[in-house]
Amino acid sequence: MEFNTISMIGLGYIGLPTAAVIASRRKNVIGVDINQHAVDTINRGDIHIVEPELDIIVHSAVKEGYLRATTTPEPADAFLIAVPTPFKAENGNDHVPDLTYIESASKAIAPVLEKGNLVILESTSPVGATEQMAKWLAEARPDLTFPQTQGEESDIRIAHCPERVLPGHVVRELVENDRVIGGMTPRCSEVAASLYRFFVDGECITTTARTAEMAKLTENSFRDVNIAFANELSIICDKIDISVWELIRLANRHPRVNILQPGPGVGGHCIAVDPWFIVSETPEEARLIRTAREVNDGKPEWVLEKVQQEVGKFLTAHPDKTARDVTIACFGLAFKPDIDDLRESPALKIVERLASIHPGNLAIVEPNIEVLPEKLRSNAELRSASTAIAQADILLLLVDHREFKKLSIRDTGPRLIVDTRGIW
Repeated sequence: MEFNTISMIGLGYIGLPTAAVIASRRKNVIGVDINQHAVDTINRGDIHIVEPELDIIVHSAVKEGYLRATTTPEPADAFLIAVPTPFKAENGNDHVPDLTYIESASKAIAPVLEKGNLVILESTSPVGATEQMAKWLAEARPDLTFPQTQGEESDIRIAHCPERVLPGHVVRELVENDRVIGGMTPRCSEVAASLYRFFVDGECITTTARTAEMAKLTENSFRDVNIAFANELSIICDKIDISVWELIRLANRHPRVNILQPGPGVGGHCIAVDPWFIVSETPEEARLIRTAREVNDGKPEWVLEKVQQEVGKFLTAHPDKTARDVTIACFGLAFKPDIDDLRESPALKIVERLASIHPGNLAIVEPNIEVLPEKLRSNAELRSASTAIAQADILLLLVDHREFKKLSIRDTGPRLIVDTRGIW
């Protein structure tokens, strides 16, 4: 099948890089997003997110006429949907998958669908979401046939292909990583694979839509369980006065042991979210996955307790002062190093909570953003690392950005330090 025009629905951290990479192969790409600022920025040849190498690719693709952005879907040969899949609260459960964005995207593209089109859901989704998307499309376009009723003979092909990239390395991994492609029929799988083979150097492996959905959830749940083990170790080691960093380094010398590094929690749009999709579908069976999520979700509160302990130490050493006199410098808000992505960030949750309970000053150091999130603007200030260190009584390291690894903290005089990443 020829794919002369490809539409990317959603121009965020996954959609924009994917659109740009396809456009760089000299395919016409129409990017669609409800964010007018993002659309205008992209059409100038600029980007609205931080991702290495992406700015050059977008600028070139726009300049050469292969990529443009709009707020309204237009006809295309293939539609790739990469929109958020957050949670909603329902019947006392805070982790019910919310498919509202997928539903909206489906209804937005339905009017421009034509016989022979391919629709691929890239959003990480609970099992069954691709089938639900097909149902929404069929309801909106009764004049077309879809795989759930017509099978291989359907007018529209539908598949699921979850992204599997690491923020900070998205451009490279979009091309190099293998892709798992699950169609609603074998023919849907193969048509979708033919699109990805155009710009993916990794292997394109076909399966069913449900298996592809579960594969992505399984990958991130595996990592979440491993991180939970490291985070639990850090809490245990703190209680029995052992350096968790040395312990893990020594344990990892075993040829079949590879423990990950602990941190302030787990963030991002995947690892902190995807395991709950499995738990929501199989709450009685997903016991280990649920426990790992609870361990990682609970780590920010443990970090806050450590900070409060350090405040107590400071006040004991300075009986003439109160908590209002204590300045805390918080290093990092992003959910991982060297990006600007704050989604589900444990660092951000910790700092927001600190802002609500600590009466003193908060100095925030985050080299990848220019404006603080709204919740922090009233009682925290964005500072350079040197200014924050000079002002602070307590240093709280939350994200191991490259800039922070270069800091010589020991040269700045005595400071109370809470280091959740083990770099100071």
